[in-house]
Amino acid sequence: MKALCFYEHGGVEVLQYDDVPTPEPAAGEVLVRVRAAALNHLDVFVRCGWPGLNLEMPHWGGSDVAGEVVELGLGVDGWEVGEAVVVDPGIVTQEDEFTRRGAHSVSPGYMVLGEDVRGGHAEFMAVPAGNLIAIPAGWDFARAAAPLLVSLTAWRMLIHRARLRAGESVLIIGAGGGVNSMAIQVAKLAGADVYAVTSSERKMEKARELGADVVLNYREDPAWSKTLYRMTGRRGVNVVVDNVGQATLAQSMRAVVRGGRIVIVGSTSGPRAEIDIRYIFGKQITLVGSTMGNHQDFVDVMELIWGRKLEPVVDRVMPLSEGRKAFELLESGQKFGKIVLVP
Repeated sequence: MKALCFYEHGGVEVLQYDDVPTPEPAAGEVLVRVRAAALNHLDVFVRCGWPGLNLEMPHWGGSDVAGEVVELGLGVDGWEVGEAVVVDPGIVTQEDEFTRRGAHSVSPGYMVLGEDVRGGHAEFMAVPAGNLIAIPAGWDFARAAAPLLVSLTAWRMLIHRARLRAGESVLIIGAGGGVNSMAIQVAKLAGADVYAVTSSERKMEKARELGADVVLNYREDPAWSKTLYRMTGRRGVNVVVDNVGQATLAQSMRAVVRGGRIVIVGSTSGPRAEIDIRYIFGKQITLVGSTMGNHQDFVDVMELIWGRKLEPVVDRVMPLSEGRKAFELLESGQKFGKIVLVP
């Protein structure tokens, strides 16, 4: 089969559209023919690598997968060949104190499709049968694949980790990203007032279409946290969603209300940020880490997507063979929502 893979860590130049062995489903697994797989910044981080990341090479990413069941492993029932499915990108490999509490993504045995194991940027993939959810009629594969990891992440971070309540206010930094384009919708659905920060008029308009009440352009207003502070009557917002990290965390601390919460779900500008600790204890800020979620979170948020309460945000669909170009677009920031690859 063909895969968009790499044999060594590095930049986009290490990606190859190459022939690799087709996987076989083990007991309890299903072989899925991949019909669509979206890109995430996680794919970039994995490709670049970090100390302690030891992957079987070649490796390929792809956490968001929609496709068709083509073969059932030993002991699998409840699925039929030809069924259209999406895949929960979180794989649970052990039972422990965290999984028993429902905090699967905290468990050291929790793996992410495309990060810890090979993902969906290929023609076929083998996954645990328990990770599958059927795609309802009327959905094309690209739109079904686009919201998976980002919806799961946005749902857990806002509803479970930040404990967002109706009537509160939320600031989402970087509205054009996959997680954040979904976070705008989740926050509005929860009854919050939504502020967003982004980089262009086009992205500002897109954020408003998704439900953002106020959108600021950080290129035109580099001191956006001061602007937001004034706009909220010198109060700030209840919750800040910050997956940019190094470049924005200081302003996030200025923008959050006293006693508010900052949810950290990524570090696209770099992992090391300098913090003025006085803001933390002086304003009694809570820093909340979040990533992924459990399978019930996935089921819950997909029900909202299938019911059109949350809409997938697709920037463009491209052939898997043009994966290098797709990653160049992702890393340049020249998109709003998800880029989806089709084998």
